[in-house]
Amino acid sequence: MTDLTPASVPDLTSGIDDLSILERVNPVFNTAKMTLCQLAASDNENALALSKMLGLTAEETEAATETDEKTINHVMLETRYRTMGALAKESGCPTVVDLPCGYNPRGLEFASKGRSYVGIDLPAVILEAEPAITSLLPEDQRHLIRYFGADATNYASLKKAFDQIEGEVCITTEGLLMYFTDSETAEFCDNIRKILSEHGGCWLLADAEVVMQYILTARAFYGDRFMEVMHRRKAHADKQSDVDVKARTLVIDPTADPSLAMREAMKFLAAHGLKAERLIVADHVQELNSLSMLPADKAAQIRESMKSYAYWKITPNVAVPLDASEAQGGGMKLAASLDKDTLSLTIVGRLDTLTAPNLLEFYEKTAAKHDINEIRVDCSKLAYVSSAGLRVIVIMLKGCSRGVTLVAPNDLVREILDQTGIVDMVNVE
Repeated sequence: MTDLTPASVPDLTSGIDDLSILERVNPVFNTAKMTLCQLAASDNENALALSKMLGLTAEETEAATETDEKTINHVMLETRYRTMGALAKESGCPTVVDLPCGYNPRGLEFASKGRSYVGIDLPAVILEAEPAITSLLPEDQRHLIRYFGADATNYASLKKAFDQIEGEVCITTEGLLMYFTDSETAEFCDNIRKILSEHGGCWLLADAEVVMQYILTARAFYGDRFMEVMHRRKAHADKQSDVDVKARTLVIDPTADPSLAMREAMKFLAAHGLKAERLIVADHVQELNSLSMLPADKAAQIRESMKSYAYWKITPNVAVPLDASEAQGGGMKLAASLDKDTLSLTIVGRLDTLTAPNLLEFYEKTAAKHDINEIRVDCSKLAYVSSAGLRVIVIMLKGCSRGVTLVAPNDLVREILDQTGIVDMVNVE
């Protein structure tokens, strides 16, 4: 691998003489510095060394004023940083790509263990972070880490970086999506899908349930006052972002209807050819220095809360088509595909007394050959469903641990679902 120094990274400044312009256009630049100092406050040796190298202090970068709020930020960040690092190692991918990398010292950790690491961020960050980080590495490890300036929503700039990476990649994203509109997130998801489809691997996302993580962590410190602190934190985030943090589809708002928000987030990913597996943080979290500094009761409450939120492992949604030709006829057409243990069905026409037996026979033959724990039925072209068809849906529901989802039923079908009470048994999107 080529060791890229700032001078050899092309097109980072695009001819701009005053580099402060890059910071003014992208204020998140300074948030990345604050994140490094928060990680250093949890006694992360690499973060401490990098902060010193950059001349950063907590007093200059820390936004919180209350001691408890600072501690919450440190716990949140160390939990995210160390757990995501552990998940990246568990992925088995030969190259880990932090997108964005900020002033993340993870490259130091991976290089010291002989692992390949790539950091991608805004040009202003790369120009300052890359030389500082590589200077902390022994000469014989510097070939293991590389940095690229790119825009996460610009596929051409991302492709330019990933074209220099061979093999599967584990892409990690921590704290980015709260700054994106849904349209920007959609572009980013499309870019991730293209990259993973070409390289293989996975995308680890810490952002989806970060609000839940904050609420549960803050509750251990503030009790009933945690909502006050949450609003204050949101006000600070709003100053750093031009968009409403609460309105992001992939940043779930647990204060509304979390189950609905979760379904909408998964649906958003599916619309961009992706699917997510929730990795419960408690099952993967490492020992945390920040928790060892807390009273035992608070530390215990925070550890318990980690059972309630997850980081997401996202991969391309590649479904295998199934032969459903034997189920055709009688006014119904059926298409089917299988993605691991999720069976997807598209029903065209009528699901009634004549056609329901065909669907049931197809399902039971498929279930005999494959483990099916979830069924999604595209009902957008389903003209009618009778009581016989509903019985088949109930039979399929009983065999699926994650349930049955009916997608886009028309008004008539929706009315039948409401009248029969089936709507309370299945998910309807």
